[in-house]
Amino acid sequence: MSRRPDKLVAYEPVLARHPPTDPWRHTAGARPCYTPDYGLLGELLTQPVRGGEASESGAFAKGIDAWIAHELRRAGFGADEVWPRASQPRVLPRDVAVLLDKLPKALADEVRARVGAMPAVTPADAVILGRAYDKQVDVVISRWERGPELLISTKAQVSSFGKNLPNRFEEAYGDAGNLRGRYPLAAVGFLFVQRSTILDTEPDTFERTIDMIRKLRAGAGVPGGVGVGADSGGYTATALVLVEWDDIADGPAAGPALAPSGVRVRHDVVPADVAAPQFFTTLIRHITAVTPVVHHVRVRELLERRNLPVAEADADALTAEANTAAGTDPATRATEPTGPLMIDVPLFPDL
Repeated sequence: MSRRPDKLVAYEPVLARHPPTDPWRHTAGARPCYTPDYGLLGELLTQPVRGGEASESGAFAKGIDAWIAHELRRAGFGADEVWPRASQPRVLPRDVAVLLDKLPKALADEVRARVGAMPAVTPADAVILGRAYDKQVDVVISRWERGPELLISTKAQVSSFGKNLPNRFEEAYGDAGNLRGRYPLAAVGFLFVQRSTILDTEPDTFERTIDMIRKLRAGAGVPGGVGVGADSGGYTATALVLVEWDDIADGPAAGPALAPSGVRVRHDVVPADVAAPQFFTTLIRHITAVTPVVHHVRVRELLERRNLPVAEADADALTAEANTAAGTDPATRATEPTGPLMIDVPLFPDL
């Protein structure tokens, strides 16, 4: 039994037209400069807008998730360790993907079909256990030997800005504490997308939104500035993305000539400290800072603008290294005693 197409299937042709490209624009030794592919985000969000689905959930939100996942792949993270994946199944453990790649084609096709129909192995969404409750996380980087390394929550707001903003604030802050409480070393992010009509209809709410995005960060309000104090329960990085489109006519019945224009990203009114470039830069640098250099080698090379003389660590090498350190390496077991170990210890030394 094959899996039914999900809401991300409609975005696959768009993603296929945008192969991952180097997102960094700085030189070696210079301050990192990340350049998101805003054109891709506009293309992705144009589809639900023209289909009359520009709501705060569903296809519009999935388009945001697909864009963030694509940006992480641009930064050098593996296609199977970034969820949602560009194709179904959206969540596929990398170890399973490696197994499928090593099997004979006929067997691999059969196993892939069976695995794809097993939600317990390839769920539609990534559900992560936090400190207090399970949380469906929108974008994840995770592997068996590393655990969750990146957890990003996304929210969208295209209308009723002031009415719903407090609820968004409360939900976001609670999710940050829940996830960081169990994974203190993971990079935890929050990206908020708003429609630019807020600038005309509720400019005061836009200012409150910027303030909210800043205050959701770890260490907000403590000495040393925003972003300091990893134990505060806030996010590692937060961002606001402002999008706009012209409503000429609503819904699919409008026809191609009268359909809304394409979605565009506004850069002129979003402060740099809450914009998307700093969001991706902070998260990527955090991940590389808390892992050894043999992990995420390609990510480091792109970030540092140089080739590293190290190879990416794989699970087999890590297991062998751990066994050697623990004295359980199979290669050395033949020299260990095979019989029972007898130790002459007095049972009652004080008698």
